[in-house]
Amino acid sequence: MGSVRILALGAACALAIVLVGCSKRDDGGTPPARAGMSVVTTLFPLYDFARNVAGDRADVTLLLPPGMEPHSFEPRPEDIVRVSRARVFVYTNRIMEPWAADILKGVGGGGPLVVDASRGARLLPAAENHDHGGHRDGEHDEARMDPHLWLDFANAQRMVDNIAAGMAERDPANREAYLANAAAYKAKLADLDERYRRGLASCSSRVVVHGGHFAFGYLADRYGLRYEAAFAASADAEPTPAKLAALVKRISAEGVRTIYTEELIDPRTAETIARETGAAILPLHGAHTVSRDDLARGVTFMSLMEKNLENLRKGLQCR
Repeated sequence: MGSVRILALGAACALAIVLVGCSKRDDGGTPPARAGMSVVTTLFPLYDFARNVAGDRADVTLLLPPGMEPHSFEPRPEDIVRVSRARVFVYTNRIMEPWAADILKGVGGGGPLVVDASRGARLLPAAENHDHGGHRDGEHDEARMDPHLWLDFANAQRMVDNIAAGMAERDPANREAYLANAAAYKAKLADLDERYRRGLASCSSRVVVHGGHFAFGYLADRYGLRYEAAFAASADAEPTPAKLAALVKRISAEGVRTIYTEELIDPRTAETIARETGAAILPLHGAHTVSRDDLARGVTFMSLMEKNLENLRKGLQCR
């Protein structure tokens, strides 16, 4: 989105603020605001992390409508207004949400405290550059890094720390509460990490074949699994015939019995591979976003990851 688009968004927002207050929209998203500091988050993991850090001391909302694919999201004037009125704005990083820069340009000076939740996290190369080595943020060209860092639960803990630090800076009166809440939630993430480590330690197969985009590299890297995805890191990518043929050959050669699918991705690729190989299909949830129904019933990052562990253990035939 170029400068003309940004200017147009800014002008539209200015008009909307005066005329209709465009920050309010009926998108089936997060609940109405409560009293307290306003925190706007981009993606579902950040929303859930921030809710746990905030407790009842801040109003946390989710910017993306339920079911929206974050890679291709384009901010609207009302999104810029929502962010401009917030005290804290939390996003993953400019790899995952390149459109966040457009929002912040539209907001201009005097806006919210901006939290880059990936600061200090361990980043891995994207699919075509993935070497399982791991790198600290800033060591490599960011455009070549895998943005799905919350699926390494050590990174998730770092993200919680960054969110808590931002809230504490903006609302120092409640600093101790935010930090205590963050510590309690990080303990849950550490327990989840240990359950994954134990649960995936003894499996008949260690190959995760995924009929979606390259989203689970962090999870596979952390627990010593080999990971193959049909698509590149972008959900807009398409698998090539050569890639599909290679996946079918690998599944047959290694006796893989399960193909995984993910939310928002058309399952036809996984279904095609399954027909060719006789493999079963199970879901894995990348937690980028959740459906309107899931959000309404209070699904959490923890519950999604617990279901992932169950399906990984089943698909990899773990003891």
